[in-house]
Amino acid sequence: MNRVGLLVSAALVLSACSETPVKPETAGQSAPAAVQLESALERQSAGTRGRYDHRHPRKTLEFFGIRPGMTVLEALPGGGWYSKILVDYLGPDGNLIGADYPMAMWPMFGFFPEEFIEEKKSWVTDWTATANAWRGDSGAPVAAFVFGSMPDKFAGTADVVLFIRALHNLHRFEGQGGFFTTALADAHRALKPGGILGVVQHQAPETMPDERADGSAGYLKKSQLIRKIEQAGFNFVAASAINNNPKDQPGADDVVWRLPPSLVTSREDPELREEMQAIGESNRMTLKFRKR
Repeated sequence: MNRVGLLVSAALVLSACSETPVKPETAGQSAPAAVQLESALERQSAGTRGRYDHRHPRKTLEFFGIRPGMTVLEALPGGGWYSKILVDYLGPDGNLIGADYPMAMWPMFGFFPEEFIEEKKSWVTDWTATANAWRGDSGAPVAAFVFGSMPDKFAGTADVVLFIRALHNLHRFEGQGGFFTTALADAHRALKPGGILGVVQHQAPETMPDERADGSAGYLKKSQLIRKIEQAGFNFVAASAINNNPKDQPGADDVVWRLPPSLVTSREDPELREEMQAIGESNRMTLKFRKR
């Protein structure tokens, strides 16, 4: 089988009920798009490529049906790990829109210095300028906004909205400002009719106490998250095991940042560090929703 055939046959799309594979052609991922995605992935830095075994970007983006020429909204793009892949892959006919946490959220963490919080006031222009440098000669145009302040010009423009490891803090501080609800409302308004909401999120065991599965430890329950996203105007379409890691079985007092790459609890304990590295990165649910 040639390289293109291997890429297409490897596309992983699972049905909502059974999580069994469906035929690759139903994923909307054409062979040319698969080749373009593989090329975009190969052009990334060595540091980015070194995380592919943990983050599975090809299978993840294919599962969400992302193709060149689309408009994609990425929540909490941060330093641009996924953004750099997306601007390359979406190409000049596509668009990438970044969306950051609201300003009111940042002081709630309690550990960011004042200088960092002050710099967040200009995040929209700063991130857009930085992301423009990633475009090269043929990357997608970029834009940005802050959740709760989405410009009307973005309404109804997005084919896909991505929340990749970005929902736990929004949920954690929901009671202090409705941030989770606001972000989902912005996502719904930004999407075209029938557009896709894609979620990759650290998954809590269903047995974890609700007060620990509120996002403060990094984890959310799958059942809880599906229910709340459906309440926000989306239909649950499918789940995938792409980013599952059954070795990650957090106890009631465990935080997700004990695991790689953070390893915050084992920096002074080589034995514990080795134990965490043996577990690997977090168990992550990968969920697809469609705008009603």
